[in-house]
Amino acid sequence: MSASIGLNRRKFLKGAGMTALAGAVGTGAAGTALADGKEMPYRVNGKYDFDTVYDRVGSGSVKFDSQIAKYGNKVKIGMGIADTDFRTPAFIRDAMMERLEHENWGYLGAEAYVEFRETIAEWNHERYGLTVDPTTLQIATGVHPGLISSIRALGTPGSKVLLMTPTYNGFYSDLRATQTLKNESEMIYENGAYTVDWDDLEARMTPDTQTMLLCNPQNPTGNVWSEKDLLRIGELCLKHQVVVLSDEIHMDLVRPGHKITPFASLPDKDIVNNSLSFRAITKTFSIPASKNAYWFSTNPVLEARVKKYHQAGINTLGVVANTAAYKHGAGWVDELLVYLDGNHRYVEDYIKENMPEVGYTKSQGTFLSWLHFDNVMEKSGAVEKAAANKNMAQPRSASDYFEDWLVEKSGIQLNDGRGYGKGGARCMRMNIGCARSTLKVALDSIKGAVKSV
Repeated sequence: MSASIGLNRRKFLKGAGMTALAGAVGTGAAGTALADGKEMPYRVNGKYDFDTVYDRVGSGSVKFDSQIAKYGNKVKIGMGIADTDFRTPAFIRDAMMERLEHENWGYLGAEAYVEFRETIAEWNHERYGLTVDPTTLQIATGVHPGLISSIRALGTPGSKVLLMTPTYNGFYSDLRATQTLKNESEMIYENGAYTVDWDDLEARMTPDTQTMLLCNPQNPTGNVWSEKDLLRIGELCLKHQVVVLSDEIHMDLVRPGHKITPFASLPDKDIVNNSLSFRAITKTFSIPASKNAYWFSTNPVLEARVKKYHQAGINTLGVVANTAAYKHGAGWVDELLVYLDGNHRYVEDYIKENMPEVGYTKSQGTFLSWLHFDNVMEKSGAVEKAAANKNMAQPRSASDYFEDWLVEKSGIQLNDGRGYGKGGARCMRMNIGCARSTLKVALDSIKGAVKSV
């Protein structure tokens, strides 16, 4: 990171009354050293600290450093990529430090995964009442490798994969990797909420559609699908011989008043046996670089078919970090959920009071906000630019141009909504998994840009 970029960004944050870090920092027993020599405590008044700003610039972060590489010192805060800015809790760091002292990094044997699988099973049972046989859990380097193996095993190149959109943009890379085609059923957006277009969904379950990528909670809209909805999806897929691949990576992050229903917990055994579930705790604790996830199925035939295409390349510290999270993280997650709900409510109230021209989908889960900028994109010139350049070899969308405009005008980077499929072209995704003071600065800056047109 250049000195000019670092100084520019710190000046921006300090001007808003925030403490910024210079970049990579050292650790101590009590906390992490801040730029001014003070230490960041793990807890404040007996509770975990989610309010202290933990700066990640200079750490190779995709959310920050990759955006700085793209836009230069125009970027002040990255609010796009879906990992949180909260400091990873001490029990994960301590477990990794203990393993580091062993000083040998030879191959991990099957025995190393026994405790890991058991902690996963315990987490599912204690938090969701779901009984999973630990021996059936297939460890993976991430949710994506498991999904790719499944699509390859259960589909054929050129076949279609059913998606309810807007949906997680990473799914489209899985389709490219498996040489399969998207089959997008756009959800109905009405009164600030998304619902399934049931007629369209079933109409798309054609003979050449062999799998469905289900996202629960839905990224980016934040829908937490009810048991009723999941049963109906499952019934349709069973009827039309479409296997459900349920991505539940955000399942720990559900707002108060809502309940996650794991697909594998549905009361209809035939529906459950027509599915595979894919999960990780890496979003929950913001440790995706640890490269750990898992998948499983109650159907041994489906499991065996996918295992033929699956290979897990797990690293030692990843196993240690994730095992520690499952064993010791329940209390931390409980407090995180309260904080994230406060952030969601803050965004909802802020937009309603200060930016009524921006639409907002009320999220039921995840740490993501889905914002609708229809009129603002028109006024910013992004729609006009997209129309003028639609015949380019690689045409850019209005939301793509709007991402650039927003960085230029506010210093805030949000994710381009077109990448989330049909229905996302006039939207942007914002990650609110950060200190509330950071969130305030970001929203104030976005408001300034919105009001300038």
